[in-house]
Amino acid sequence: MVQSKVVPSTILLADDEPNIRRVFEALFTKEGHTVLTAENGKKALDLASAHQIDMLITDLIMPDMSGVEVLQKVRQLHPACSAIIVTAYGSIKSAVEAMRYGAFNYIQKPFDLDEVKLLVRKGLEYRGQPEARTPRHIADGSIKIDMLDCVSDKMRAVYKIVERASDSRATVLIRGESGTGKELIARALHFNSKRAAKPFVAVSCAALPETLLESELFGHEKNAFTGAAAAKPGRFELANSGTLFLDEIGDIPASIQIKLLRVLQEWEFERIGATKSTRVDVRLIAATNKDLEKAVADESFRNDLYYRLNIVTIAIPALRERPEDIPALALHFIGKYNKENDRSISSIDDEANQLLTSYRWPGNVRELENAMERAVVLSDRSSTVLSRDLLPIAVAGGTDL
Repeated sequence: MVQSKVVPSTILLADDEPNIRRVFEALFTKEGHTVLTAENGKKALDLASAHQIDMLITDLIMPDMSGVEVLQKVRQLHPACSAIIVTAYGSIKSAVEAMRYGAFNYIQKPFDLDEVKLLVRKGLEYRGQPEARTPRHIADGSIKIDMLDCVSDKMRAVYKIVERASDSRATVLIRGESGTGKELIARALHFNSKRAAKPFVAVSCAALPETLLESELFGHEKNAFTGAAAAKPGRFELANSGTLFLDEIGDIPASIQIKLLRVLQEWEFERIGATKSTRVDVRLIAATNKDLEKAVADESFRNDLYYRLNIVTIAIPALRERPEDIPALALHFIGKYNKENDRSISSIDDEANQLLTSYRWPGNVRELENAMERAVVLSDRSSTVLSRDLLPIAVAGGTDL
């Protein structure tokens, strides 16, 4: 498996244990990150006020304030900051509660450093997509949905399915090319359902090797395998009474497909090394950019699992299929990155708009967001209009900056 490139980021670590601060600082400095350490919540907030923070790693229990308090206050300063809670086994329930306040995940003591590195890497990839959001009215105003303003008939059709399917427990399969916003739709289904106050837990199935994916989904008991120093609940348990989102479902190996099928049939499973089953009440949403019908025909994906997943299907159109949505999406992203970069672009000139709507966007909405971030970063502080010279060469078709 090809791992994603580590992008240097600023990590704020708050923990009252000096050894943990030293270990984490050495670990992530070696990874190329800038690490700021704090022995308590007050010091963490002082550092957060003085620096741009990409990720917060905070102990759940500290003398002056809880990790949840630190998380909430740091998020007020840095809304796009990703967060991970460090907790002892006895405080797992509190750590799960912290995920409702926006924590991406939690690390359980004693921890495995390879797992910590993987969680931090994934947390940084999800930066800007907090675990909990407040739904808002968009589209035709008939429903609340956590999506960006769009005007195309194709996206309105997607909204209608979300409206009708949100309160059902039925499994939903979201299909679409990479970068189209499949997780955004999954969050819309959750936050517009009766489960909105319960956990929304996301897992990228392609990001984890088979052995780690099984443990991540179903959990493990102490000493179930080498390195399992303590028992750990899986994502199904963390999502109990809420929603579990399995991204890139087409990449899960056959051994995991069998266990997943049983969960969908019985809503129970065994942790690795366990002798008894655990029952859960979870709404499952899956997403893929793969041709699952072809995978079923090739016998690389179980047909019985495919039919269990494919109860309600939502197909998200590629951005090139709905160019009328591009101007509003572009302005949304410009507004987002204006705040982060102290810029004041408020409009897009006609030539740039024409180039944006005529470009094919092979990377879909994700590529558009990246292009708008680049444009904002490279603009003058006095600029109020986005023009052609700020667009990437692939979009502008001219000479790049």
